[in-house]
Amino acid sequence: MHPLKFGVFDHLDRGAIPLAQYYEARLRLIEMYDRAEFYAYHVAEHHATPLGMAPSPNLFLAAIAQRTKKLRFGPMVYALTLYHPLRLAEEICMLDQMSQGRLELGFGRGASPHEIRIFGSDPDDARELYQESLDIVLAALRNGHLDHKGKFFDMSDVPVALEPMQRPHPPIWYGMHTVASAARAGANGHHVISLDSADQTHDMTAAYNQAYGEAGHKARPNIGIGRFIVVGETDAEALAVARRAYPVWHQSFSYLFTYRGGPGPLHPRPADFDAMAASGRAVAGSPETVAKTMRAELAISGANYLVGQLVFGDMSPGEAENSAALFIEKVMPELASLEN
Repeated sequence: MHPLKFGVFDHLDRGAIPLAQYYEARLRLIEMYDRAEFYAYHVAEHHATPLGMAPSPNLFLAAIAQRTKKLRFGPMVYALTLYHPLRLAEEICMLDQMSQGRLELGFGRGASPHEIRIFGSDPDDARELYQESLDIVLAALRNGHLDHKGKFFDMSDVPVALEPMQRPHPPIWYGMHTVASAARAGANGHHVISLDSADQTHDMTAAYNQAYGEAGHKARPNIGIGRFIVVGETDAEALAVARRAYPVWHQSFSYLFTYRGGPGPLHPRPADFDAMAASGRAVAGSPETVAKTMRAELAISGANYLVGQLVFGDMSPGEAENSAALFIEKVMPELASLEN
């Protein structure tokens, strides 16, 4: 049996303070996660929207590499259709070496068709472009040499002069939303995070574990469950912060779809915190309330990795640090003994 791991997912959505102060406050918070021995910090990538103030995840991750000692970190996920795959592979090698092998990888097509169009790509090509780009990135990391001719890229006899510290490449993560996607991730031996309810995650975890075992993978995978989490001295204190901050996050979440018009997000979220909590994807309360809620959800879901979205919307640096401190000091010890 193994103890529960803890991690953080962060949209790095824009707050209410100037950007320079914002980045510094977030880096100080990440230093707290490092001291508290969180397993990893995962940051989203978004463009032309207040939902993501890390449009270049690697720039922010490079700063994290210099400000932390043990914390692992990585994108959740690279919007792979927006990169030249060779350039990305080279930057991955740099980050993994500069952090002494602490990089974790996540790849995706890009959550918003609007963001894909901004960079001149066709969202209808995203699936094919993603797969071809992923094949090139992994080949560059594994082989140190590229020969590739495909629909989107043509590279002949290209040496790759860098290599990652973790061989053949850093661990790969996948965001699972369906039983089928969970099974694919399991067959490929990737780690996973679910942002869905505990019951939905249970079904996906079962499919993942079956596919993982049938593929013959031996190492213990990380199966994450992600939640918006705010901790206060009392339920009322935490709820007051969450109810104020979450709608600000949701405005950022919906921003490009509102600005451009057309269909909404592929994976919509309720507009207010109480509805999000009722859907089983958020919790705010005292340490006792949060620990009790997450203990039950972890038991149902089958997850072995709790990933908190611990700061969002217009939470001030002080509110974020206070909530994180209570989570670290009073919630984590209550859950750390859980074995999976």
